[in-house]
Amino acid sequence: MFKWPLINNNISQQDKRALSDFVLNTDRFTNGPKVKEFEKAWSDWLGVKHTVFVNSGASANYIMASVLKEQKGLGEVIVPPIGWVSDIAPLVNLGFTPVFVDVDLKNMAISADNIRKAITPDTVGIIMVHALGFNGLNKDIVDIAQTNKITLIEDCCESHGARFNGELIGNTGLMSNFSFYFGHHITTVEGGVVCTNDDEVYDLIKLFRSHGMTREASPALQAKYKQKYPDLNPLFTFAVPGYNMRNSEFNAVLGLEQMHRLDYNIEARKNNLSLWLSSLSSEKYFLDYDVEGNSSFALPLVLKDKDSELFRRACDVLESESVEYRVGTAGGGNQARQPYLEKYDYKISGNLEVADHIHDYGLYVGNHPELSSRQIINLCEKLNDC
Repeated sequence: MFKWPLINNNISQQDKRALSDFVLNTDRFTNGPKVKEFEKAWSDWLGVKHTVFVNSGASANYIMASVLKEQKGLGEVIVPPIGWVSDIAPLVNLGFTPVFVDVDLKNMAISADNIRKAITPDTVGIIMVHALGFNGLNKDIVDIAQTNKITLIEDCCESHGARFNGELIGNTGLMSNFSFYFGHHITTVEGGVVCTNDDEVYDLIKLFRSHGMTREASPALQAKYKQKYPDLNPLFTFAVPGYNMRNSEFNAVLGLEQMHRLDYNIEARKNNLSLWLSSLSSEKYFLDYDVEGNSSFALPLVLKDKDSELFRRACDVLESESVEYRVGTAGGGNQARQPYLEKYDYKISGNLEVADHIHDYGLYVGNHPELSSRQIINLCEKLNDC
C-alpha cells in the first residue's frame, strides 16, 4: 500500500447510502430514468445542449470516431502523441490514419503551428486531448479547424472543470467526452459521457451507443426510417453499425451523488497544483505551465533538461516516500512509440521532440482533494534535494 496513492477512494458513505436506497426502492436497473437525470445534470453543469452517458470514456472515444466516419468518411485525423490509447485505437480500428504532431510542454497539447503543418487534403478531424487537467485550446486552433472545415473533437477525460476563454471545456468542438473512471474528478466507477450541441450528432451518438437502433433516436429520425423502410420492424431497425455501450442506473445514481462535490474537488486539486509548482525547484524541473483554466488531474513532474541520473534519483525519492507515480503521462508517454501501431497505417508530422522528453524525463503523482499542504511541501523539498 502506498502512503500517497495515485488514486484515492472518493466514494463516500453518502454515495453508498444513496446506492443502497436506490436498490431497495426500484425494479429498474438498466439504462433508464436515472441515466436521463444524470445526463441532464451533466449538461446543466457543463452548459452543453446534449449529453449521452456511456460505459466508459474509452467507449465515448469510439463513439466519437464512429460519428466522424459516418459524417466525413475516412481520412487523416491529427492527434497528439501524449494522451490515452483510446484516442488512437478507435481511429486505426475504424480505418482512419492518425497523424501525430508534437505537443507544447506548457499544456501538453498539440500546438496550432504543428496542426497547421500537418493538414493535407485528406484531413477530416483534429482530436484535442486536454491532458492532466490542462486546457489545450486557443483561438488559433479553433480558427484553423473552422477555416479548413475540419471536425474538432475534444477529449476532456482528464480535465473536468478546465476552462477555455472562461467557459468549461467540452463546448467548443463538435463533440467532447469525459471519463468518470475511479479516481477522476468525479466517479461512476466505470463510465463516461459524449457531449454535443448539434442535434444531428446527438442522434448519431445515441444510435452508436445502442446497437444503431432507430428507437434510440429522435421522433423525426424514427419517422424517416419507418417511411423509408416500411418492411422493417421500427423497434428493430438498425441505422448504423452500432455497439452496446450503455451504462446502468447504478452508475447514474452514483454520478448524481458525486456531482454535489465536483466543484469542491476541482478547486482543491487546483490549489494543490499551485502549491506543488510553487514548491519545486525551477532549476531542476519544468514549471512554466500554462495553468490558466487548469483543473489539475494530476501533479506533473517533468525534468527541465535531459538528465537520466536526476530522473532516477527523483524516482528513488518517490519510492522511498511510498508515493505511487506514473512515468510519462496517464497514457504511458509517447503513443507513437507503442507496439499496437505496428500493424496499422499512421503518420508523424515533423518531430515529436517534446513528447519524447515527457516520455523519457516526465512523470506524475496523484492529486486528490485530501492531500495536505504539509504533504506536498515535504515531498517537494525532498525532490529538490535529490
